[in-house]
Amino acid sequence: MEKIGLTGGIGSGKSTVVGILSRLGARVIDADAISRSITAPEGAGIAAIAEAFGSAAITADGALDRDQMRRLVFSDPCAKTRLEAIMHPLVGQEIAVQTAQAQADGVRYLVLDIPLLVESGHWRKTLDRILVVDCPVATQMERVVRRNGLARSEVERIIEAQSTRQQRLQAADFVIFNANKSVDEIAGELAWLGAQFGL
Repeated sequence: MEKIGLTGGIGSGKSTVVGILSRLGARVIDADAISRSITAPEGAGIAAIAEAFGSAAITADGALDRDQMRRLVFSDPCAKTRLEAIMHPLVGQEIAVQTAQAQADGVRYLVLDIPLLVESGHWRKTLDRILVVDCPVATQMERVVRRNGLARSEVERIIEAQSTRQQRLQAADFVIFNANKSVDEIAGELAWLGAQFGL
């Protein structure tokens, strides 16, 4: 089973690429979706998060208060470290479970959508190739402000907390440049790339 790591900065357009790769026949494991399930009401990480950060970190319905936590981790590096110590092992466990299931199902091409692939450092040795979705930082800013309704200063902090564009490109085996392209144009590039993967 070929394991392809997919990453890109916030607002790069990874979701579009994931959708196209799925249609081409790849199985996708979405680390962000796993993280959201872990921090949903009764999720596997909620008790530990409440213990570490108090009830203020949890919404009335029992989920992680993502806005509150985002503000906290950007203002307190120690809080970021504590949250990662809770989340990363849980996400890693679920990725391992889904990877084993894909292997058992006879999946030939597995795409692991991992936003912090470059930052985490340990993923490279477990993957066969890395595909980076890239675009200028200004494009990231415009997309995230429009999509999420966040202040530009907050988006800047998120981008600064991620690996740099250059670091991602250096880690890449393949790059999809996604600035002003249509979905059809991206699909055309991915069809060619999928042929290299054997999809």
